[in-house]
Amino acid sequence: MAQRARSAARRRTLLVILAVALAGVAWLVKIAIEAALGDGSIIDLGVLQLRLFYNTGVSFSLGSSLPTWVVILVTGAITLAIAGYAWVAAADVSLLGLIGLAAVVAGAATNLVNRAVEGAVADYFHTGWFATFNLPDTYITLGVVCIAISVIFPGSARPEPTAAAVTQDATAPDGDDAEHRSRGEG
Repeated sequence: MAQRARSAARRRTLLVILAVALAGVAWLVKIAIEAALGDGSIIDLGVLQLRLFYNTGVSFSLGSSLPTWVVILVTGAITLAIAGYAWVAAADVSLLGLIGLAAVVAGAATNLVNRAVEGAVADYFHTGWFATFNLPDTYITLGVVCIAISVIFPGSARPEPTAAAVTQDATAPDGDDAEHRSRGEG
């Protein structure tokens, strides 16, 4: 039991480290984009343009007519719920699922802090055929994809039981031994 608790603590630590690192990268990119494009300039990368836009709403500018405090309150509650779920789930999800959870938490938290500090989110990836978005939005999208893949294809990416857990299971006080249970005889 102590081994499982240590494993859960390590996975939660990894979740936090990944989320903080991703959020840090997003903030550095935002600062660089604002410095480079703050004068209204555009960088054409072919399929994608870097074009600075401030969004006071959420995805696709939904809620942009609402007071900022309402948007912050709602997105803050959602971010807190996502972070709470990620904290609990981190102990049992696959590594891919853990990376996905960290990406979603990082994206949501970065956009929340950006909105709370500046009253808007800096969006800068512009395609011309889709909404302008930012790196935290990409984290959220790719994080959801990682989580979905880890759920649809659970396979061997799940955390392996520790030797202590296997030993504890094999000597369970229910009178069955692990061999009989593994063959479906228990």
